[in-house]
Amino acid sequence: MRRLILGTAGHIDHGKTALVKALTGVDTDRLKEERERGITIDLGFAEYRPGADVLFGVVDVPGHEGFIRNMLAGATGMDLVLLVVAADEGVMPQTREHLSIVQLLEVPRLAVAVTKSDLVDPDWLDLVQEEIQELLQDTPYSGAPVLPVSSLTGEGLDMLSEALATLGLEAEEKGAEDVVRLPIDRVFTIRGAGTVVTGTLWTGTLEEGSRVLVLPGGQEARVRSLQLHAQEVREARAGARVAMGLSGNKVGHQDLSRGQTVVEGSGWAVSWMLTCWVSLLADTGWELEQGQRVRVHLGTAEVLARVAIFQKDRLVGGEEGWVQFRLEEPVLARVRDHLVFRSYSPVTTLGGGRVAEVLPRKRRRLAPGENRLLEARLGDSSEDALSALLEMAQWTGVPIPSLPHQIGFSPAHLQETVAGLQGSEGLARVEDRLFSSRIWREGEKRILSALTGFHENNPLKPGISLEELRQVLPGSFGPKLAEALLQRLASQQRLFLRKGTAGLAGFRPSLSKRQASIRTQLKSLLTEAGLTPPNLRELGETLGDQTEIEGILRLMEEEGELVNLDGEFFFERKAVREAGEAVIRGLAGSKDLGPAGFREVLPISRRHLLPLLRHFDLVGVTTRMEDGRSVAIELPEAWGTLHTPGR
Repeated sequence: MRRLILGTAGHIDHGKTALVKALTGVDTDRLKEERERGITIDLGFAEYRPGADVLFGVVDVPGHEGFIRNMLAGATGMDLVLLVVAADEGVMPQTREHLSIVQLLEVPRLAVAVTKSDLVDPDWLDLVQEEIQELLQDTPYSGAPVLPVSSLTGEGLDMLSEALATLGLEAEEKGAEDVVRLPIDRVFTIRGAGTVVTGTLWTGTLEEGSRVLVLPGGQEARVRSLQLHAQEVREARAGARVAMGLSGNKVGHQDLSRGQTVVEGSGWAVSWMLTCWVSLLADTGWELEQGQRVRVHLGTAEVLARVAIFQKDRLVGGEEGWVQFRLEEPVLARVRDHLVFRSYSPVTTLGGGRVAEVLPRKRRRLAPGENRLLEARLGDSSEDALSALLEMAQWTGVPIPSLPHQIGFSPAHLQETVAGLQGSEGLARVEDRLFSSRIWREGEKRILSALTGFHENNPLKPGISLEELRQVLPGSFGPKLAEALLQRLASQQRLFLRKGTAGLAGFRPSLSKRQASIRTQLKSLLTEAGLTPPNLRELGETLGDQTEIEGILRLMEEEGELVNLDGEFFFERKAVREAGEAVIRGLAGSKDLGPAGFREVLPISRRHLLPLLRHFDLVGVTTRMEDGRSVAIELPEAWGTLHTPGR
């Protein structure tokens, strides 16, 4: 059974609701005011099976020009439009506007019912049919079936049903394997069921018990019940008219409204700006100007917005171009969505468009190359669309869960796309975020350049700290991207990672003749000092510039000659190793020793003794307790190789 949405369209009082009732037996005018006034004000719904293999959810829309906003709320999501034209009046203003709207929304198929055919003679009926065919001639619906019917006598209804069944079989079903997305068109309360929302399930498969999110608003809820045309079901698939009972905090009748959307899964974000390719109706009589205030209709939402036109200062009737709608309220949009925009006042339909960016940056003009990238994002190739998205994302990258939202293809389709591009190195993945291959290469270049510059400016230091190096890439995700690049470059042996630092592969610190002489003096001085070396300041006063002296000492530490304790003293490594052995030899198993308890084996002042003891605590020779230190029974495993370079 193919489930599709059939929507009506047409001028007021042309018999849309009467025709729906004749076809389905359902009077879709549910409001008291509608029955009293004899006109449709809001959306009405019915179920219609024109053939054994097609089941339509029917959305009956109002025809009065004052209720176009309601008509637009029902028009989005239609698979097939039944345009209704009364035989006694022919094509009227709302006939043309409704046709323009369904054309702007790119509803794929259309049929025309010429109602009230029993009220006119055959010649007049022929003229009306010719007028309708002329109306459709320059539209995608040229050649659509145009069928006279009478809701009163039933004449022509069988032929109309056959035509609709045929079109239904030709129509493409919505993606049931896609993400769940249902724009809300009604909210009400039923005793025993709580809050109920209704809408057309645009994409995905919704199941009873699912956890869902309502956006904008961010209300979390559980699907407690599902109905398809008053029948309880456990599951609803894309293309169905759904009534959904919700439970949860802040999902009361007053908390939800038309214009919100029910979604499932992560990765969704509301939009305050939308970048769109738009076209103005040729006969609009209006121009679209910079900063103009318009009404944007997307899904069941209507939001006021200001327009920024990118490639020129204005658009006139029949023209197309890239614009950015800066919204006064957020909406939930998805790339490839269709929208319609209307003038603020007086209200009339100006044009429509497709969404290319749902989370764009604010801009006045397109940068070089962005026109091509935006076109790719609306193209048929998911590979090109993803590549364009990543290129525009720059250093921010794109979270994988948001790809269906930001590209408009199903998760399964995008999973294959990501795998293909990743295999051909067309993108890079870091955790759950994707980056363009260009950004990846640029990141490598920046890291290697930073290392080169560091080595040139610091020839004595073996490498730059990783924390400093991670900051060379911009953006909040830069450090994580840098870490992934560092690991990749290290695996390729283009750099080394050691003890919290990084350096270019093959780099070795180098000393001038003068610095080599200073190093010899330091070696001699510290060997002679043993466990009582001068501190860094004192060494600087004795041998020269303290910064240069520290650089030489750090190099000697890196090469395994020295051990730096407390950042102040550099001990000869051999002396530290022998001191640890002396502690074990003389005090093994002792407990609750204060500093004075170590002086029989380490006869040095507290100035040097305390840094040594803190070091022994770290390596396991001693253990610091509340009442003093205890001494290990034996030296730690591999004591003779501790603190060698790279460990």
